Amino acid sequence: MEEEIKQSEQVQKSDSEITAEENVKDLQEEPKPEKTKKQKAVAELISWVKTIVAALVMAWFITTFLIVNAQVPSGSMENTVMTGDRLIANRLSYVFSEPKRFDIVVFKYPDDESKLYIKRIIGMPGDTVTIRDNEIYINDSTEPLDDSFTKEPMITPDAVYEVPEGHYFMMGDNRNNSSDSRFWQNTYVAKDKILGKAVFKYYPSIEILVDK
Repeated sequence: MEEEIKQSEQVQKSDSEITAEENVKDLQEEPKPEKTKKQKAVAELISWVKTIVAALVMAWFITTFLIVNAQVPSGSMENTVMTGDRLIANRLSYVFSEPKRFDIVVFKYPDDESKLYIKRIIGMPGDTVTIRDNEIYINDSTEPLDDSFTKEPMITPDAVYEVPEGHYFMMGDNRNNSSDSRFWQNTYVAKDKILGKAVFKYYPSIEILVDK
């Protein structure tokens, strides 16, 4: 009789343990409640904000350290670039090399550095730029400078310019309608004011400007 009682108690104990284990298992397997619509909307908004902030930071980095994205405001560089053209200048062009004659560059306007200008380098540091009979002569050369890229023959007063070291003499390709070094109060552009070399225009058409 005692053995039967002991066996019954063991069976009851085992049943109790099994029930407890099943309850724990049921709790573990109970599905988590789904996010509410509000929580989903907040999560999606946070994701969009992160994406936008990352894009803005990347754009700031690119335009501050790698390129100049500029729009041409006037016709002073016709017919190389036209009014309204959009172009990219490479800020890294002159990190490891010097500007060259005929490079098209974007720079801070010497008379008002809040404005950006785009012109072609004509006079190099130390050059004597002589304008005579509507032609340009560099130093003691008897041959006029190449002007095959200009819009039309230049008509301008004779003048002589002594380009200081570390500075450049700029002219527009539309020389009869260009505000450039010939007319500025601060005639020359310092190298550290050159922001980059124009490499291509992308609007309204795509065209490479390097060596143009």
